[in-house]
Amino acid sequence: MRRYPRIRWLMIVFCFFAIAINYIDRINLAIAAPHIKADLGLDDTSMGLVLGAFFWTYALMQIPAGRLIDRLGARAGLALAVGWWSLFTVFTSFGKGFTSLFAARLALGIGEAGGNPGCVKVVYSWFAKKQRATASGIFDAGPRAGSALALPLVAWLISTWDWETSFVVTGALGLVWVAIWLVFYREPEDMKGLDEIERQNLLEDRAAPVIEGNAKVDLWSLFRHRNVWGMMIGFFCMNFATYFFVTWFPTYLTVAHGFSLKELGTLGAIPALMGIPGSLLGGVTSDALYRKGFSLTTARKTCLVLGMLLSSVIAFAAFTDSIAVILTLFSITYAGLAFTAANIWTLPADVAPASNYVATLGGIQNFAGNLAGIVTASFTGLMLSLSHGSFVVPLLVAGGICVLGALTFLFVLGKLEPLPITTTRKNPVVATAK
Repeated sequence: MRRYPRIRWLMIVFCFFAIAINYIDRINLAIAAPHIKADLGLDDTSMGLVLGAFFWTYALMQIPAGRLIDRLGARAGLALAVGWWSLFTVFTSFGKGFTSLFAARLALGIGEAGGNPGCVKVVYSWFAKKQRATASGIFDAGPRAGSALALPLVAWLISTWDWETSFVVTGALGLVWVAIWLVFYREPEDMKGLDEIERQNLLEDRAAPVIEGNAKVDLWSLFRHRNVWGMMIGFFCMNFATYFFVTWFPTYLTVAHGFSLKELGTLGAIPALMGIPGSLLGGVTSDALYRKGFSLTTARKTCLVLGMLLSSVIAFAAFTDSIAVILTLFSITYAGLAFTAANIWTLPADVAPASNYVATLGGIQNFAGNLAGIVTASFTGLMLSLSHGSFVVPLLVAGGICVLGALTFLFVLGKLEPLPITTTRKNPVVATAK
């Protein structure tokens, strides 16, 4: 049985905390939104634009961030990303109107664009194919943990001090992470003290080749492949529902169902907490199916489709006022989304044409997925304005798009294998992964 270094689990735990902080720093505005609206006199449409501003730069910077991380490596790339978004989280506290808040959130999105592509790179570097879904499930539990922690933490900071303080404190968390990351993280090639057999096993298990010399994969050629579009459309559908939680869910609970800050920080955190086991289960299930002899394609697609179908129950929340039923439906939805996401984040490593394009594909996939953030935030704000505060249409649309996502993963996503290499130079030098 091949041996792998145990320290790889520490590396993915670092990623878990990075993405947890990532979500704390993006969801804190959603929690503070009612207080910011009252303090600064913003209406629902303006608040929807501010909530959605982050996603414009977050989506647009995904591909550049992925390319940068492939070039810099995960250590420098993630440190730069987390440090950048943490500083602009702190700067949000100085927002005194629509323009300054909108600008701060645009800047936040630039830094946060590097989070998930960087973690995908860590998974590729430190984990064999048969463990990548489990590792992805661990780091992708970060959004659920971050969302769950943000609710009581930010609610407590606002109730104890003010909304400005909540941004200073949550931003400081990321700066502490950067310092610890730079001390401990190294690539397997550079990590001192590793057993040489374990190190070599890791390097040999990297499925994609490395293209050396001046040759590069033609970036735009990646968009010619059916699997890339399946990844992008499926991720868009998953994130349409996911970002309802990140943007309007706290307002939904406080405005539509009269939650206090205390209830928001306790009962409101339940769906996000259910996402943590959902994410871990999604990764473990996929890897278990693969180890039992199912093809990689069957293992991944089974979990992707099942998770999206479970998530579609969000639509039924439009037909009930029972808090218990609503929290149950949202818990199932969040768990289903997390189950799906653990497998989505294995796809870049599963299909990358070369090892130095893993984070790039992660960025391409996440670019499409986060266009949903723009649509969800703005569409929900517009529907609230037109319907005088009703969440019925946003919930029904979210459920329908979850079903569309399941169909996309079933029929558009094809066999999962490395994409054919198309380079910008004839006769490139292609080497095995190092």
